[in-house]
Amino acid sequence: MGTLYLVRHGQASFGADDYDQLSELGLRQSVRLGEYFAQRDLHFDGLIAGTLRRHKQTLEGILRGMKRAGEHLSWEGLNEYDSEAVIATVHPAKLEKPTSPDMVRHHFRLLRDGLAQWMAGATQPAGMPSYADFVAGVAGALDHVRANHYGQNVLIVTSGGPISTAVGHVLGTRPEATIELNLRIRNTSVTEFAFTPKRHMLVGYNAIPHLDAPAYRDWVTYT
Repeated sequence: MGTLYLVRHGQASFGADDYDQLSELGLRQSVRLGEYFAQRDLHFDGLIAGTLRRHKQTLEGILRGMKRAGEHLSWEGLNEYDSEAVIATVHPAKLEKPTSPDMVRHHFRLLRDGLAQWMAGATQPAGMPSYADFVAGVAGALDHVRANHYGQNVLIVTSGGPISTAVGHVLGTRPEATIELNLRIRNTSVTEFAFTPKRHMLVGYNAIPHLDAPAYRDWVTYT
């Protein structure tokens, strides 16, 4: 039996011109997770990350917190979908940057609708793969882990979309459930699978034990 830890990136820069960049808090979250892994004396035999900047920065922070270094495998199939392209399929007009809670809620309502349409095959967001190909990219990473790391601990750093897709793929959930999983996932949360050469089994989802203390109450974020 092996164990796969899927970690969502730290807080990025929601509403900024460049979302694909960890905030100062996002970096602290990442380092704190690495410290937690070190406290548990957890070692990883394989390191895999998507190719986005926030994935790499999060992995660097985790390794810094663990006081370790290591080479990782870059996996493009673990990259997040383009939320702006998804929203544009149901709201072609340009959205203003969200500056209030109401605008944030509106943004995520549109994202939920756009995801449902994309997953159903009713729309094709510009510059993105089909949903079937998106799932295949995530499933390919899971297949790679099973084929190459049986009996080992593996860390994957990616985004909420691929993590929820991995859970949906393993459990066979309906698209609506996968969307809800996606929109509830927290920054630097840990999703755990046990795996054999034949299959993955979900152990835990969206856990933040490294932030489970009063000192870190304000460190829990979703974007």
